[in-house]
Parts: sequence; C-alpha cells; structure tokens
Amino acid sequence: MILALSEALSSNRVFNSVREALDCGETLVSSGGYLDKEDPLAPTRAVEAVAHILTGRDRRDAAGYCLAALSQLRSVLSQARTALSKEGEEGTKRQKYFLASKKCEFFQAWVLDNAHRIRMLAIELWHEHSKRECDRSSMEKAKTVVEENLKKGKSKKHGSALEISAVPQTFSFGLAPDLRDQENRTGTQRLYSGALSTRRAGGVCPRQIRLASENACSRVWPHIAAGCVRTYATVTEQKDESSNVVRSKQAQEFDWALTKLDSSVRRTGRITKTLLLRIFHDICRTGYPSGNQALLLLRSCGSLLPEVPLRERTELAHHVWEKLQELGAQYDVSHYNALLKVYLQNEFKFSPMDFLAKMEAANIQPNRVTYQRLIAAYCQNGDIEGASTILGFMKSKDLPITEAVFNSLVTGHARAGDIESAKNILTVMQGAGIEPGPDTYTALLSAYAEMGDLDALKKTLEAAEAADCSLMDRDLMQIIFTMAKAGHQQHVPELVERLRHERGYVPDAMNLCLSLITQGLEDMAFHILRTFPSLQPEGLSSDSPNLGNFFLRHCVNMNTPLEKLGLYCKQLQESNLHATPLSFTLSCALEAKKTGMSLELMKLFKEQDLPVRPHYFWPLLAQHVKDKNTAGVIELLKGMQELGVSPDVETLSVYSFPAFPSVDAGLQALKDAGVSLESEGFLSSEVRSLAVNDLAKLYARLSDPSFPSLDLIAFRGSLTYGFKKSDDVESMVKITTLLYNDERFSKGASKPGEKVSFFLYNLIDNMSEREVQAQEGKLQKYFSQLRTQNITITTSIFRGIRNLLDSYHAPELIKYVIALLDPKEQESHGSGAAPLPPPPVNGSDVKVFALENKLAELKAENKPIGNVLKQIIQALCAEENLQRALELKQQHEEEMTVRGYASLLGLCCRHDNVEEALNLKREIDRKDSSTVLDASKYIALVKTLSKNGKVEEAIDFLKEMKEKNVALDDTHVTNLFHVLNALAAKGAASTIQQLQDTIFTLGLTKPTANLCSPLITAHLGSSDLPGALEAKGDTELLQKAMDFESQTRGEMAMLYDLFFAFLQTGRYREARKIIETPGLRARPGRLQWYAERCISGNQMEALDQMVDMTAKLFECDRDEMYSFVLRLCKETNDWQKAEATWTKMQEENIIPRERTLRMLADILKNNSQEVPFEVPETWYEQADTKQEVQPETNPIRTESSSEYSMQVLTLCKKRKPKEALKILKDLNTRGVALNPSAYDHLIRTLLSEGAMEDALTVQNVAKSFLPGFQMSDIATSLLIITQSKRGQIGDALKNMKSMLSAERVPLHLAITRLIQAMGSQGDVAGIQEVESLIKDLNMDGNLSSMVFVNNMALAHIKNGDLETAVEVLEGVFTDPDSTNHSISFVFRKVFEQDNDKALDKLSAMAERLANHFACYRPASDLFLQLLEMDKIEDAKFMLARCSALAEQKDIMISYMARKAQSPGQVGKIKTLLSLIPDLVEKEVVTSYLMKCHFMDKDLSSAKALYEQIQKEGMVMDELSLKRLAVLYRNAEETAPFHEPPESFKFYADKLKEKVDKARTQAEE
Repeated sequence: MILALSEALSSNRVFNSVREALDCGETLVSSGGYLDKEDPLAPTRAVEAVAHILTGRDRRDAAGYCLAALSQLRSVLSQARTALSKEGEEGTKRQKYFLASKKCEFFQAWVLDNAHRIRMLAIELWHEHSKRECDRSSMEKAKTVVEENLKKGKSKKHGSALEISAVPQTFSFGLAPDLRDQENRTGTQRLYSGALSTRRAGGVCPRQIRLASENACSRVWPHIAAGCVRTYATVTEQKDESSNVVRSKQAQEFDWALTKLDSSVRRTGRITKTLLLRIFHDICRTGYPSGNQALLLLRSCGSLLPEVPLRERTELAHHVWEKLQELGAQYDVSHYNALLKVYLQNEFKFSPMDFLAKMEAANIQPNRVTYQRLIAAYCQNGDIEGASTILGFMKSKDLPITEAVFNSLVTGHARAGDIESAKNILTVMQGAGIEPGPDTYTALLSAYAEMGDLDALKKTLEAAEAADCSLMDRDLMQIIFTMAKAGHQQHVPELVERLRHERGYVPDAMNLCLSLITQGLEDMAFHILRTFPSLQPEGLSSDSPNLGNFFLRHCVNMNTPLEKLGLYCKQLQESNLHATPLSFTLSCALEAKKTGMSLELMKLFKEQDLPVRPHYFWPLLAQHVKDKNTAGVIELLKGMQELGVSPDVETLSVYSFPAFPSVDAGLQALKDAGVSLESEGFLSSEVRSLAVNDLAKLYARLSDPSFPSLDLIAFRGSLTYGFKKSDDVESMVKITTLLYNDERFSKGASKPGEKVSFFLYNLIDNMSEREVQAQEGKLQKYFSQLRTQNITITTSIFRGIRNLLDSYHAPELIKYVIALLDPKEQESHGSGAAPLPPPPVNGSDVKVFALENKLAELKAENKPIGNVLKQIIQALCAEENLQRALELKQQHEEEMTVRGYASLLGLCCRHDNVEEALNLKREIDRKDSSTVLDASKYIALVKTLSKNGKVEEAIDFLKEMKEKNVALDDTHVTNLFHVLNALAAKGAASTIQQLQDTIFTLGLTKPTANLCSPLITAHLGSSDLPGALEAKGDTELLQKAMDFESQTRGEMAMLYDLFFAFLQTGRYREARKIIETPGLRARPGRLQWYAERCISGNQMEALDQMVDMTAKLFECDRDEMYSFVLRLCKETNDWQKAEATWTKMQEENIIPRERTLRMLADILKNNSQEVPFEVPETWYEQADTKQEVQPETNPIRTESSSEYSMQVLTLCKKRKPKEALKILKDLNTRGVALNPSAYDHLIRTLLSEGAMEDALTVQNVAKSFLPGFQMSDIATSLLIITQSKRGQIGDALKNMKSMLSAERVPLHLAITRLIQAMGSQGDVAGIQEVESLIKDLNMDGNLSSMVFVNNMALAHIKNGDLETAVEVLEGVFTDPDSTNHSISFVFRKVFEQDNDKALDKLSAMAERLANHFACYRPASDLFLQLLEMDKIEDAKFMLARCSALAEQKDIMISYMARKAQSPGQVGKIKTLLSLIPDLVEKEVVTSYLMKCHFMDKDLSSAKALYEQIQKEGMVMDELSLKRLAVLYRNAEETAPFHEPPESFKFYADKLKEKVDKARTQAEE
C-alpha cells in the first residue's frame, strides 16, 4: 500500500514543487479509496496533518516528527521485505522494498543536514493549506449562487443539434485521437483538469489543440505561433548534394538565427522585422537554404510580428517563399502548412481549393493539418459550405475531427451571421464526447465581441466559469482586441477590469498594445498601458521609470498624430510612469528618420524649456549626406537656426559639408539660403577644410589679425593630415611658428609652446613607419626650419618622439629632433644613442658534457664537486638517462648528496627499477636517517613496489610517511588514486585493500571519491567474485559495497560509480538495476565522461548499453546520448549502426538537434546511403505544448514569504540590488521574513557591487528573523574580498578563520585577495598565519604556493627590508625541486609603485640567477614586464646583458599566446619580435599575428599579412585561414580562397595535436 501511495518511493519521479507533490499524493490516496469521498474536507485535513509533521514539536526540534515518520516507514518496509522470498514475483517486490527502504534512509540523512529547509517546507505547506481552504470557500459561495439562480429559473437550455448536411455524419465517426498529432500540441495549452494526455469520453482529448488561426485567439498573439522559438529546430532535412562546407555554414547560420529568435521571444514575446530580415539575408547569402531555415523564416512571418501590418506580413512571407525557392529550397507539406498558418494569422484572403491545387501540382500530399487549416480559412470568411467540403475530404480519408475544427466552426457560423448555430456547436461537441475548453469559449466570446453583444458575452463568461473552464488573461486580451477592432471600444474598459494580472501579464499586454496600435487603435492601447504594474519598468539599467517605451516607439513608427503623441507623453509623465517620455519619443523619431515629426517634437522641447542639442540633428543629416541631398541639409540647418541651435564643428564637417562638392560651395549655398555663418562651428569647419587642402591659404587665414580666437585642438587632426599629404614645408613651418607664438590658438591654462610641442608629438604618432620612412627628408627639413624659428620642445615630448622614431627605425631623424631641445638639455642626450652594454654572459649552453668537464676540472684541482655533481645528476634525470646517472653515482659515491640520491630515486621509480630504488633509499637512510623525502618520491616508491608485488615494503614506506609527518596535498592524493587505479586494472583487489587500510588507518588522507572507487572496480573485474553477485544485484556483498561507498562519498556518486563499474565489466543486468534507482537524476558531466571514454576506447557495446539504460533517467538529454553513439559510428565508419541508431531515436520520439542530424547525414552520405530524414510536423506542436503549458493560475492572489523571496531573487538576477534592498526594508518594517536563499543572494549581489554596509545590514535583518542564519561560502568569500580591497585586513582574516573553523572552504580568490592586501600593507605575520591555516587543512592543492611567496616579498619591500625580499624569492629558484615559478606579479607591483630601489635589487637578483645558476625565469619575467610597461630601451639593454633570454622560447611563446587573446596587443608581439627576430619559426609568428588581427577585426592588416605569406612561399595553417575568411565575411567581401568548413575548435585541436606530435618527436 505504501508504494502504491508514494511515487517518490516507487518510481524515479521528482517533484518540482510542494503543490505538485500534494496533488499527486491526493490523487493516489483518493483513487485508492483511503479518503471518504463524501467528506469534502478530507483532502484538506490530510494536508494539514502533513504540515503538522513537517512543523515538528517546536522550534528546537523541527525535524523530530519527520525523522520519526521516516523511521517508521523504513521499519515497515524492512519487515515486509524480510517476509518475502527472493524468487519470482516476490523477489521483484522484495527488491522494490529494498530500494524504497534505502531511499527512506537517504531522506533521513537529508533531513538531518537540512533542518532549516524542513521549516521552509512546512511554511509552504501551511500556505498551500490556507490556499486550498480559500479555494474551497470560494467554490462553496459560487455553488450557492448557481443554485439560487437555478431556483429562480435563470438557467436556459441551449439550442438543438447543428443542422449541416455533411457535418452530422462527420461527427458520428469513431473519433480516434492522435496524441502525437501536430495540431494536438500548441504553446497555449493549459491544464484545467487531469494530465495533459488524459483522454475523455469518446476517446477525444478536448484540450489538446490550439491552432493559431483556427480559433479567434490566434490572429494576434505571437507566442501561439511559436511559443518558445526553440521549437523551430525542425529536424526535416532535404537530401542535397552540396559540399560539407555549405552544410557546415547552414548549421552555423541556423543555430545563430535560432539563438537570436529564441532570445527575442523569451524577452518580449515577439520578434522585429529588422531581425527577421537580417536572418533572411544571412541565410540567402549562403546560397543553399535548408528546409529547416525555410520553415523558420516562414513561421516567423505571422503573429510573431505584431508591429507589422497584416498586409506587409503576407507580402514578406511570399517574398521569403519565392526567394528561397529560387535558391533551391525543397518544400514539403510542413512548409505548405506553415504558409497556411501565416495566411490565417494575417487574415489573408485566398482560395483554399486553389491552394490544394498548387500542392497537388507540386506533388505534395496534404495531411490532416492541411485540411484543418483550410477549414479555418473558410470559416474565417464565414463560408460554412466550403468548410463542409473539406470536412467531407477528411471523412473520406478517415482523419479525426479535433477540437480545433469545432472552434473554427464556431467562428464560421458567427461570421456567417448564424450565432445560434455557433452556440450549438458546444452542444454538438459534448455529444461527440468532447468537452468545450477555453479555446472554444474564447472563439464564442470573440464572436459576441465582434457583434458588440456585451450581455451575451457576460453570460458566456459565467457559463465558462460554471463549467470549470477558467479563461486566462491572454484569452481575455484576444477578446478585447477583437472587440476594439470591431469598433466597440466603449465596452473594452469593462473587460479590462476582468484582467487578473497573472504572471506573464506584461509581455502579453505589450503585444496587445502593439497590435492595437498597428490597427490604428492607439487610444485603446494607451488605456491598456495604464494598467501595467508600475513596479515593472522596461529599463533594466536605470532607476528612473520608463514604462511605455515600446508604446511610444511604435506610435512613432505608425505615424501617430503629433497631438496624440504629446498628450500621451504628458499623461505618462504626470502619472510617474515615464521620466522623460518626450525625449524618448524624439529619439525614436530621429532613429526612424522622420524629419517633420522630429522638428515638431523639438519645438515641443522649446515650449517646455528643454534644451535642443546640435547632435539631435545628426541622424537626419547623415541620411541627407549619404544621398547627397543638399536641399535636405540646408532645410535642416535652417531648422536649427529657427530653433536657436548653432551647429558645432562636428555637425558641419561630418554631417553637412560632405553633401556639397566642397566646403566653399557649402558655405555659399548656406549663405544664399539665409543661414547665418557667424558661429565657431562654421569657423572651425572652414579652417579644417583649408588645413586639409591648402596650407598656404590656411596660413593666410590664420595670420589675419581679424581672425578670432580658435583653439588648436579644433583643427589639429586636419592639420596633421594636411601636412602628411602636402609638400609645402615652408607654409607648415609658418603655421607652426604662428601657433607657437600666438595665444589666440591656445585656450585655457596651456601655453602656446606646450600645445605646439604636443602637436609635434601627435604628428609623428599619427604617421606609420612606412610614412615616416617615405617622408624622412620632408620631416628633416621641417624640423631644421623649426629650429631656425627658435621653436623648442620639452624633454618629455622629446623622449616620446624619440621612442616613436626609434620604433620606426628612423635614427637619423632623432638628431633633428634633439636640435629642438633646449641647449642645456641637448648635452645630456647627446646623439640619442644608448650606451654600450657590458659584454653578455651566455648560460644557455650549460649541458651535461660541459658540466662533466667542469667536474673533471674541479676534481683535478681537488676542489669540492658536490654542487656540480648534483647538477649533472639532475640534468641526466631530466633527460631520463638512468644508466649514465647510476654510473656517475658509482664513480662519486662519497660526494653524492641526499638531493642527488632523491633525484636518482625518482628516476629509478619511473623506469620501474625496483631493486635499485630500494638500494638508493637505503643509501639515503645510511647517510642521514632523519631525511624526509618529498611526498611525490614516497608515492613513486609505493607505486613501483606495489606494482611489482612488494606490498609489505610499500606499506613500510607509508608508515614512514606517517612517522616523518609527510603532508599530502590534492596533487599527491590524485597520484595515490592513479596508483590504486593501476592495480585495479590488474584485478589486485587484495593489494588495494591493504594499501587503502594503511592509508586511511594512518590518517595520511581522508577517504575520497577517487581513492574509494578502485576497490569496487577491482572486485567487479575479478574472476573470484562470488557467483551470487553475478546472479542478483541485491546480495550482501553488493549491499556492503554500496553502504561503504555511500558513507564515504554520498549515495548519488556511489550509484554512478557502481553503474560505470558494472558497464565496464560487462555486468549489464546489475548496471540497469543501479541506474533505475528511484530518484536518481542525470549527471551530464559524469555521463559525458564515460561516453568519451567509450569513444576513445572504441567500446560500442558498453556505450550502446549506457544509452539504452538511461532512456528513462530523469533529466537525461537523450539527443546528447545518441550523439555519442553517432560520434563513435563516424569514427568507425559504421553506417549500419548509425542507421539503426536513427531508428531507435524515432522509436523514442526524440527531437534531434541540427548537429546530430548533420552528423548522421555525413555518415550515411559518406557510405552512399540515402538520408532517411522524414520527421512528422507534429513535433513542433508537441514542443510548443511542453514549453508553453502553464499551471492554472488561481484568481485569488495571496501574498506570501515565498513570493517576496522570488521577487528579491529576480531583482538580484537582474543586477538590481538597490530595488531588492528597498523591498527588504519594507518587509522588515512589516515583520515579514524571506527565505534564507533570498537573503543570501541579496548579500552576494550587494557585495559584488561593493555595497558592504548594505550587505551587513541584510545579514542583521536575516539573523533577526532566522537566528540560525549563516551566509553561504560564496557570500562569506565575497565579504572577505570586499574587506580586503578596502584594507580591512583584520575583519577579513577574522571571517576567514571563522569559515575554516567551521570546516567551510573559502574561494581561492578570497584567499588570494586577502594575501595580496596583506602584502600591500607589509603584513608579513598575517601572510604566514594564513599560509599556516591553509596548509593545516590541506587546502593548498589548487592554490599556487607563489601567491604566498610573491606577496611575502612585496610585504618585505613595503617594510623596506629589500634583502629579506630578495632572499625569499631567490630561495625559491635555487631550490633544486622547485618548478618553473613566475614572479612577474612582483615586478608589476614594483613598477606600479615606481620603487626604483627595489627594482634595482630585483633586477640584480634576476640577472645573477640567470648568469650564475642558469635559471632564466626571473629574468624572463622582468624582460616581459619591461615590454608591458613600454620600456623598450631598458628591455634592449637587458637582452644585451643576458642574451640567453632570447632562447627562452616557451616563455616567450606563452607571452605571445596571452597577448593574442586580447584586442589591441599586436604592437606588443611586434615589439618582442623586433627585439628577438629569430624567436620562433615564421609560421608560428604569422599564426599569432593573424589571431591579433582577427581580435582587432583589422581586415586590411590581415590581408597584408596573407599577401606577405604568399610572397614568401609559406603555407598558412587552416586555423588562420578560417580567421581570415571570417574577417572577409564580416566585411561582406569575398575571400580569395575557400573557407575551411569546420569550426574554430576543430582546427585549434588539430593544430595543437600537430605541435604536440612534433614536440614528442623532437624529444625522442
């Protein structure tokens, strides 16, 4: 009985809400006869009882009742299980009891860990109980009213049966429903009774259809046509012989279009014509439109475009149809049905019989969907006779009559003037076993709305409510639209009052407003707009109200009279619904290029004392300039003058004069038209024109004493451009001298000389290297003549020009620039050449042979050789030269150090040389028994010994690790897993067990997921596993393994481990039992991991079994699962398996993604097989139903804590924490508490924006309502980060300690920011304390040790202790076991602090490490940091002093790779390559340069690079070609080569594989 009443215990069902769980339980209990059906209060009392259990005894023991109830359940299930046999049906039932009992145990554990959540569930249950009580009370009242009306005789019987010659016979069929039918799945379906697939009397599901045009609701609402646009992903794909390149492009284009449309519809419930046309043009550019793309475009030409008039929609649909047909799109019945739907939504009048004839001519057979839509077309025009003809066709083909047909007939009779027959359709439906649903009532109500019969409409609404058929706001809006369109606006306000403002009201109401405006009913739309909730403005980034933007924009687009627009703006502002409606309306008019409307709106601005700026006119002028419409430009400038607006220089030079043949012509035309030229804008424009075209005239104009003041900045750019294109050096010198001496051209505090100095710098900066070199003679002459005019520049400007010229390789010009310096400054700069560097010391050739020679020399001189010997040993270990290393060890046994032995020990372990490894360990102990090896060395020893059967010795070393307190980090634990997993592959279960027991008993590490799973795998793969395990899955051995794993890593992870282990060892029966555990959810990451493993190992059987077993796994992405199988099929070229997979997908009724279809098509086509893609259109409607169906909304709105919590969470998600905080404060004053999650999310959002004080306020509020409230790990980490940034180190450290003491883990970023803050304040002790805390809790596995080292050094630098800072850093790099650490962070901070003293010390350290220890990383970091800071000369000197930097290819290439990731970094790479020309091969360089140009979207530079590569005879890699092709495509240009067809990731992986292979070969 228990399992029969609990889906949670007996199946995989997971409930998404408390209400869903209660509904399910109530249904099962009631149907089982466990409630008194005569007692209407029984279900409510049951809910009350459950609420009492969850509430608990009191606040201190909230979970006690729950735990007791679950304990009793578990006891009952265990007793029932023991009473059953293990065989036959009882065995199956016994297994169910076992799984249910385990689930109860899991629930108990969850309750213990989530006591606070139990309280929240109890609150929701009490809320649900109150809601049901309220509903019951309302129902009782409604029932009383109905009974009274019946007694008074107000209820009337409706008319007789429908009298149509063809229809009665049609209605008498056996109406066999097709639940997979296309018309039975639409996006507006609602659940008002029973489940979606529930069938009613007569076998007809009455509420399973809603054709967007077969009922009155469908002619406006875009979501009816396409619900969520994801449903557009039609799987139909026509056979086509185009190349894979085109197919790849199609898929990419379609995915992009789908994403754009999906985003638009999700946000607004509609799409714009601009977006649709953009997608259309993009698809047409490919030249090969697919069936999916055609369907996508056609279906978007209907009610998804409420802002477009009906006629234009239809014209657009016809244009799309014809254009795609020209391009070769193959149309099938789904496309014709889509076109029919568009006709109906757009109320396009056509001949249905002609449409059928065209289909037949195209050899396309109509289906049931086609006939239903043709009936709707006849009924839309009131043609019942035509509809009857189509009904006859349907009868002859044995097609079922669905609710949509009846709804169409309601509309048809009403439009034919026979409203009584329309009403009688409802009776006929009931006679046919179909209960009228909301769509039917909406069709009838729309008919009354068209007639303006408000009384009949009210009565029908009452009848619908009496029939338990609740209409949603969306239905009422359709009726409102119909009524307003029919001219009965006087009745609209009464219907508007019936709107309940359900969830989703605003987007639906917006679409209603847009449709009304499109029909010219702006006043009705504004009335609807005024009903919008004031708390939901459209703008997400502004605190000012701006409700109505969409309304004003569409009014402008539809040319609404200015008087109305002004009135709307005034009322919106007075109602505080919009802060600046008039400004927004003007911006819309300007955007729409509506000149007359824009000028009139600007006059309204003036009337309201609002400023009118010159740039307001730019959008209008830009179009006239583009069209060379001089008259239009003149009229607008006259309009500016009338409004009292003076055009500035940008308005004239950019948006006015380009329309005229010349500036002079423009000035003359404006003067003739009466436009005043007395403004700075006209003056600046004139000067700019002269600067570009004639320097001599410019000088004459500027030198005129009557010339007014004008700042150089107004024409500096034009002057620079004019000089570059002119050879008139003399005039340029005169102009420069005039600017240098005349204060008229220097406004503000700057002196004329300073502005001219910067002008000279700007002149060189705006010239390219090629231009400087080409015009070097002109520049030399120019600078020489400037010197004769006594013009000087500042030292800083000289340095800037010198650096520029140096980078342009123009050293001769520097001499002429030096001449412009003050004579005193010239001496210190000389010729501008850098001093000669000291002779370089090259340490790059320190190889083994050189070290051996040095060793021989030292030995001959009787000097210590220990250090050199250690270096040789380490070098040989790096080369994996074990034999030579052992020889050296034997030759110099006495000089060997412990570190040398340790290096050799690791090498022996890698080479699996057990005996030599043990000998070396004994030698280490003999030299110094207290020596503690690195943990990795111990683990290597354990691996080698256990692998070779020496388990006792391995255990001894584990014990030694414990004795010597060797700590293990995450990396070491991972290495241990690999040790155990390697043993598991051999089936060495006993060895694994011994090692695990030792590791866990000694406490070297805690049991983890990775460390526990190898034992299970070894047991399952062992041939010694008891036979009972193979026969049954519920044996004691399996249960013991499950209990062990469940305790150590959690039930879900344990089940997946067992599942994969069973699959891997071929125990498919046991694997199926595991994956069918009730309540198990899909874990995509784990499933993908195993699938990838199967693909790489070519394990088709295991992969196929996993896909088959996960068919009913909750939330499992079935398309993703089958795509894994197809990937393996493609790799093995197994088209038979691929075809069988496609059949299985059809059997499972899966909607494949585009990529899956493409993969399958490729497999079949590569094997010359036909592509069998024939997907029924019903998938579209089914997807609509699944995604659009919404729970019935109760008309009685009850405010609750959960609703406010959801509101706060939504605002946090929208990055509106201030609004959420305002709500919180209001609730706090009213004593209303939120969910803990809402408080935590608000705290996190506030902290992410730096509002720490507000976040702490929220924390205090939360604690006042919830004494046990505790911020989440993320929130606490964000608090630590904020405090660290503010320098509140003490508070941050306190919070971190609090987290660690509670065994909570802070984010690595929080730890890093705290350490950095301590470093910046010189808190050495604080850094040491944090490091100690982290290491004590073994949390430093993924945290770089250099975080502590670098900031420790910075702390010492802050305190002035440079020597200690150097010692800290130097100690890292002189440690033989250290890796290639980076200290670039230290150099960057020192540069930022401008600490020359510290920089000198660190530079000396870096060079010392490079030249004496062959450690080049610090020097490389310094060198690259100099490049980053644009200290090119210093970088050159460093490279000269340490030329080995040029050979650090890995570091330099890594730097180039990082730079190529960001835009604007090509200069850095070029600078590096100019300093080290032979750094890497040219192919590598060009690849990074091309990526830089791609990031910069610089097609011209990319073209030049491509031409250079071709000239030099090199071959560009495919990834670079792909990037270049995309640049061409984005610029709408044709590439001179074929674009590589695959994705960027494909070619990146291919290139990486090539590089790795080359590197491996080089090492071999």
